[in-house]
Amino acid sequence: MRFLHAADVHLDSPLRGLERYEGAPVEEIRGATRRAFENLVALAIEESVDFVLLAGDIYDGDWRDYNTGLFFSGQMGRLNDHGIPVFLIAGNHDAASQITKALRPPPNLSVFATRAPETWVLEHLGVAIHAQGFPSRAVTDDLSRAYPQGDPALFNIGLLHTSLDGRPGHEPYAPCTADGLRAKGYQYWALGHVHQRELIADDPYILFPGNIQGRHIRETGPKGCTLVRVEEGQVVDIEPRALDVVRWAICPVTVSDVRSLDQILPLVEHALAEASDAAEGRLLATRLRLVGRSPIHSRLHAEHERLINECRAMVSSAGLADVWIEKLVVETHPSAMVSELSREDAFGGLLRTIHALEVDGERLSALSEEVDALALKLPPALRGGDDPFDPADPEYLSGCLEDVKALLVERLRGQGAGPESEE
Repeated sequence: MRFLHAADVHLDSPLRGLERYEGAPVEEIRGATRRAFENLVALAIEESVDFVLLAGDIYDGDWRDYNTGLFFSGQMGRLNDHGIPVFLIAGNHDAASQITKALRPPPNLSVFATRAPETWVLEHLGVAIHAQGFPSRAVTDDLSRAYPQGDPALFNIGLLHTSLDGRPGHEPYAPCTADGLRAKGYQYWALGHVHQRELIADDPYILFPGNIQGRHIRETGPKGCTLVRVEEGQVVDIEPRALDVVRWAICPVTVSDVRSLDQILPLVEHALAEASDAAEGRLLATRLRLVGRSPIHSRLHAEHERLINECRAMVSSAGLADVWIEKLVVETHPSAMVSELSREDAFGGLLRTIHALEVDGERLSALSEEVDALALKLPPALRGGDDPFDPADPEYLSGCLEDVKALLVERLRGQGAGPESEE
């Protein structure tokens, strides 16, 4: 017996955090979640699996565009044509979806109840699938406690959308413990909700397959599903299969020995080429991180806009058409203390004040309280999302202070007050 375990499809969820700029492949990624789901269906057909498990969050909230639901039904129809049943539970996002409530499910799709657990038995396979979906968006009870004990005569699968005992970046929905799941006597727990693939245990198997398509920079690396093989009532193999069509990656570039902006571009090109190769032909959305102790630390901050556009131009000229630079982040440090700190004038005093704010946590926290009112006036589009802009965040303020200091130093040097190096 073979089956696919997938979760967190989030159909038609937009890929966020990607700036639009000339040459950016916007159209190529608009349908990324759909194409990843098509890859899931194609894999199920290619492997002739006995069934597919979808552990929640098929949709992405209260979508009113029925085309999303019609697309899903069409893909279920493809599986139905090949005699492949699908078993689905509603996750927290599905609970808010009007599409889920309005569209009649295809004949091969079994959607589990949300009021209490229920069991579907596949007699010809000797399989029992136990599951319950989310009745509402925020479920804080341990749903697994009400699941029935496993039937010792069958291969028992638990299908559950859960945060387990908590995972960073995920709401603590339907919390439970690995020990509690083990106590049910199942052979496999097919979990959903956590977007990073994670094998919790192998006796029995308890697994998060991750989502099938990364949607922002916090969802890096391969994304897909898990192919499970069972022999004589025991799991003999679990194989991750990549389905994503856009791969997210963070590319660190060490610039410790760089003394001009022009010397950075070959290093960036090399890093992006390696990341592109690792993406295996997929479109690569990447965040560049410049790191190390650099003699041109302040210039990197002061000329950030120029640098990121030169990197984007280099991507086009270097033939890296499958690379999209999501953002360039300067995380370097000065190779030596900035000499201007010792100046006995207003300029030096201003720099020392900024430096004191950077190293004094209490003063930085006080500053964050002062700008908190400003944060409340920002539009929701800036305050929300996966990479929010929060001027009251001490970590963000610290980065801003570094930029301000760099701009001041570069302005002074532009007036002929010192050499290019900070040493």
